[in-house]
Amino acid sequence: MGSYAPSSRRAENTGFACVHCGQSIPAHPAGSYRNHCPRCLWSRHVDLVPGDRAADCRAPMEPVGVDHSGKKGYILIHRCTACSAQDRNKLAPDDDFDVVVQLQKPVL
Repeated sequence: MGSYAPSSRRAENTGFACVHCGQSIPAHPAGSYRNHCPRCLWSRHVDLVPGDRAADCRAPMEPVGVDHSGKKGYILIHRCTACSAQDRNKLAPDDDFDVVVQLQKPVL
């Protein structure tokens, strides 16, 4: 696992096209890594360890749940559609909270 200087973290905070909905997504407003779409909450399997961008899979990751941590607040849970790896990521300030609420409703 490599260490990152603050300037390299800023360089990683880039926009992207969402792998699921295709929307053009801007850089994270708080300056940290943007790892999921704020509109549909889908992600791409790019990390083995948060921020390392070392995963070879690159498959879409579906948002499958929401958890809460006393230290980090609300946490988004993703599952890779190819290899079933799971990842946990802090919600971003601009995430669509209506989509977050839908993830918390039981499936009937």
